[in-house]
Parts: sequence; C-alpha cells; structure tokens
Amino acid sequence: MAQPVEFSFGTLGEADLVVDAIYRAGPHKDVRADPLAKLMPCGNQGGFRVARAKTGHYRMAVLYSTGDDPDWPDFLDVETGIFQYYGDNKRPGRAIHDTSRHGNELLRMSFDALHLGTLEDRLAVPPFFVFSRIGTGRDVQFRGLAAPGGIAISQDEDLVAIWRTVGGLRFQNYRATFTLLDVPTVPRKWLAALQDDQRLGPGCPPAWANWVNSGSYQRLQAPKTLSYRTKKQQLPSSKEGLRMLAEIHEHFRERPVDFERCADLLWRMFTPNVTSSELTRPTRDGGRDAIGRYSLGPAADPIHLTFALEAKCYAPSASVGVRETSRLISRIRHREFGVMVTTSYVQQQAYEEIRDDQHPIIVLAGGDLVDLLRSKGIATAKAVKAWLAKDFPPSTAGTLPNAPSSGSAEDLLLPRRLRRQGRRFLSS
Repeated sequence: MAQPVEFSFGTLGEADLVVDAIYRAGPHKDVRADPLAKLMPCGNQGGFRVARAKTGHYRMAVLYSTGDDPDWPDFLDVETGIFQYYGDNKRPGRAIHDTSRHGNELLRMSFDALHLGTLEDRLAVPPFFVFSRIGTGRDVQFRGLAAPGGIAISQDEDLVAIWRTVGGLRFQNYRATFTLLDVPTVPRKWLAALQDDQRLGPGCPPAWANWVNSGSYQRLQAPKTLSYRTKKQQLPSSKEGLRMLAEIHEHFRERPVDFERCADLLWRMFTPNVTSSELTRPTRDGGRDAIGRYSLGPAADPIHLTFALEAKCYAPSASVGVRETSRLISRIRHREFGVMVTTSYVQQQAYEEIRDDQHPIIVLAGGDLVDLLRSKGIATAKAVKAWLAKDFPPSTAGTLPNAPSSGSAEDLLLPRRLRRQGRRFLSS
C-alpha cells in the first residue's frame, strides 16, 4: 500500500505543500513543536491561522481541523473536493463575529467578496490552506488549497449561520463550504510571494489564478479506485463516534424490530426526496422492512422511484453478510432500488457482489449514521441517547408495526387510498 510523503520538522521551512503529505512535529513538549508555525507564517494556535499585512488585509489563511470536535464536525469529501468548515464562535455569550481570532469575520469577508463577483473582490480573498491533524500528536496533513463556495452552491448555502443551544443559551456559528482546487503541489516560492502581497506572483498555481480571474472552480476530484468500502471506511473513525453507534445498538438490542422505525427515519433524514414511506409487517415482510417512493425532477412534474429498505441492528463487530444482502437484492423489482441501513458494516464479499453486479443498493453503514446525526446537531453519545429516549421510547416504540412510519410532516405518509392498494401501487 502506498504511503504518503513525509517531511521532518527540520525541513519544514523550505518544504512545498504536497496534497496528503504529512508534516512532522518537533521534539518539544509545547507549542514550539507545532509544525504549522514552522511551515506557514500563520501562528501556532487555533483553527483559523492567518497572515495579515500592516494595512489589515489578509495575505493567506490556514484552516486547521483536529477532527475531534463532535459538536462541530468539519468534513472533507475527498471524491468531490467539497470541504465544510465551522466557524470559531462555538460557545454562547458572544455575537457571531465577536471572536478572539476573528475567524468568523474572515469567513464573512471572504464570502461577501465571492458573492460580489468581481475580479477586484476575488483578489481580496486570501488563499485558504486546509490542514488536518493526523494521529494523536501535533503532526499535520495537508489536504489542499481551497477557495470559498463551489460549483452549483448558491449564496444561500455556501455560508450559513446556524443556531445551537448550550446550557439553555442560544448562539450562532457559521458553517462554510469551500472547494479544494486541483493543485497537487503548492510551491514554496508562491508562499514567499504571498508574504510580499503578490497574490498571483511567482509559483501561483494555475487553478488559483483561474478562480481569481474568472470565478470558476477546477476541483480536486479523486474518485475511489475501489467500488466498495472497507470495514474501516464504513465504521466511525473516532471513539466518540463509536460510542454514538453503541448507544443506538444498545437502545434497540432487545427489540430489533423497533429499529426499523429508526432506520426509516434516518433514511428520510438523509435525503429529502423521500415523498412517502411505510413500514411493513414485522413478520412475512417479504425481505423488506419499509417500502416507499423517491421523487426526482421538478416539484411540478416529478417522477417517482420505488425503494425497499432493510434495517439491521447489529453490533459494530458483526457484519451484514451475503445472506442479508442477497435477500434484499432478490426483492428488488425492475426500476426499484434498495436501501440497507445498519449499525454495523457490510462484509467485503457482500459489498463486492453488490457493486460488481451493479445492484441498485444504497448502503448506510454505521459511520454514515454517525455522520448524518452529527450534521443534524446530534453530535455526542449523550445527545444520541437523549434523542432515542425522546423519539423511540421503549414503552411505545414498535407498538403499531403496521402503521405508517412516523414523521414530523403529514406529507411523508402515503395517502390512505394508496396504502390500501399496497404492493400494486408501489410497483406501478
């Protein structure tokens, strides 16, 4: 297996920035060991690290993510090059832009310039260098050069102020969306040029110059070489994520039929295009725990696809195997697709068969469920436990197995007349 390029601490002052390369920390036990301070002239603390000119404008900015803040889960989609990063107002008591490191002010300025849409405005936006922590020490990994916004991301979506509540106090923070540009290596001479306020100076990557000049994005896209995910890729990577998954499994461990309601809700939380969904009977369900319709196209004239959902409340150490996936595959009719929702993972052979034979099966594994809940603000094991106790209490969950799946909107339920038609309606 190929290993990423590594740079030792002593070489960082002269090193280029190579995508996915690892930059090693120094030998000290304090901030003097921080590799970013030696690699980039942007300080040694915080998620937002900037270099500013005497006039106050930004020369460059570093976005650093530790990956261990469950309440604010930064996320990079390496296949599409989309990066979501949260601002620095993470506790109540301050206005959204009143932060010590002025990270949210930097976000507001950069996205305002993006929305104005002129060359002069884009020249005011600093290049954003994305780094993440790797391992448990101070070592960092360079993830790419980013520009604010993205292709087909509207002004209403690229910078969003979201509300959170801590200790009964409400406050706002930003969720910003960036695009990693197709820049495999950032040369050291461009970093030097940026220090001299030469935004498009020597060594400037063509993708950055193209974005500044035209506003168009050349994304760093990296499709997977494997058509299936490994066990490691399907399960949460953090200890807190595993604890969140354990809470779900423990809540439904003695009543897996009740997990079907939860799986159905999670699927509908995952995609807003589910227009109707109904649980099947707990016995003789035909290999389908829920059936429903998925809408595509404009709201005035959509088309509908039928799906069948299978829910497996397994311990994270127990895989969903060929027997379970084959059962779901055998129930999929022409122009239908299947959804496998599990608190564990799909075993390699089963996953390979799904992808190699091009079966239309969506897999929502344990890690996907954790990422989904975090995106909805349910970001810790304690929060998951409270959510399950509220929405799926043992005293009531599953008491009406033939009833339509629960939801906050009545339009998620099949009309009564169509429910009576059952299978004939769904297969039409």
